[in-house]
Amino acid sequence: MTASFHATRAHSFNAAAAQYAANRPSYPPALFDAIEELAGRPLEGARVVDVGAGTGIATALLHGRGAEVVAVEPGEGMAAQFRHTNPGIPIVRGNGNQLPLADASADFITYAQAWHWTEPVRSVPEALRVLRRGGALTLWWNTSALDVPWIDAQSERIRRHFSVDGVVDRNGSGMHSALADPTGRLHFAHRRVRWSRHVPVDTHLANISSHSIFLVAGEESTEAFLAEERDQLLTVFPGGVVEEIYVVELLVASGS
Repeated sequence: MTASFHATRAHSFNAAAAQYAANRPSYPPALFDAIEELAGRPLEGARVVDVGAGTGIATALLHGRGAEVVAVEPGEGMAAQFRHTNPGIPIVRGNGNQLPLADASADFITYAQAWHWTEPVRSVPEALRVLRRGGALTLWWNTSALDVPWIDAQSERIRRHFSVDGVVDRNGSGMHSALADPTGRLHFAHRRVRWSRHVPVDTHLANISSHSIFLVAGEESTEAFLAEERDQLLTVFPGGVVEEIYVVELLVASGS
């Protein structure tokens, strides 16, 4: 992927912020239990910086766990949707490569579905600068459970239609430690959390089409895929309710 195409895809979410907020999956309580376990400290009362916050799906859950959260989001459209959805949570414009925050000001820095949009050679030192001693850099991605036949088949159809690696492209490419930190400065603990949700087929299609590979493909290509995909899904789920199954890939590293 070229740098310019990567940037185009990163900015593509701004025009689809409402679709993203309405249809993207959330995260299970067990994920936040795992974060606290691996970090060795509670989220309640912690100062948390949620970077690449998007529309605030993860931010709101962190706030619900009792954390004092500030969101960081580079995109104008996503930030506007965040403010609409989470009017009581502060948000600042910025990105992980240059955090608009003071040194040693955070107990947690979190990235939900967002670390792969950063440049780790810049975002790792920035995270270490902003984290307090004993703080934790926490990265996670909702990834599709490819051991489920219909999900694996759908991923293959996405790969063929858009001529991309559908698994990596849909879920982000930074779920492994070596990719997450090529500088080698961090030592990540890894955990997987499996969960699922049941949604109408239209919600599922709106969810997958809110991913950047769809957003930059053009309306004609996307609509053609979605029309065929609806028929495929209804053969698996004739009642029109899709069980989406996810495996959250979680990485937690101490900043001390």
